[in-house]
Amino acid sequence: MKLSENFTMAEFIKSDTANRLGIDNTPEGEHLENAKALFENVVQKVRDHFGPTVINSGYRCPELNEAVRGSKTSQHCHGEAADIEVPGVANGDLAQWIVDNLEFDQVILEFYTPGQPSSGWVHVTYKKDGSNRNKALTAAKIDGKTVYSNGINP
Repeated sequence: MKLSENFTMAEFIKSDTANRLGIDNTPEGEHLENAKALFENVVQKVRDHFGPTVINSGYRCPELNEAVRGSKTSQHCHGEAADIEVPGVANGDLAQWIVDNLEFDQVILEFYTPGQPSSGWVHVTYKKDGSNRNKALTAAKIDGKTVYSNGINP
């Protein structure tokens, strides 16, 4: 099943943890509709601009989210989030392009190391109901804790 012109459901639900534990990680109903909106409005547009785009983490059903110790409020669990990278494009540049060019709920440049363009990843979310916050953040580990700062700060 295709979520957009260049992305399949298989890419969005791929999880080594789900495979290892025998978890069915397939979204249905509202979560599937959310995923289609995320891909049509953000991820496909990234692909159209930059070329091949890698999904590092996509949908997580509740059982999988618990297994990977994800946040209980994670938008990954609703089909509204994907962690992405574009080979050859610095993750800071990718995050900033999304902020400057697309409608989104959140863009978080996660765990980027200055001077290492492929470090970290870009977490992007989209709400199909139109309540997108257009919130840009950078996440970093400081003293073992995840700290968020406003804006994209590569």
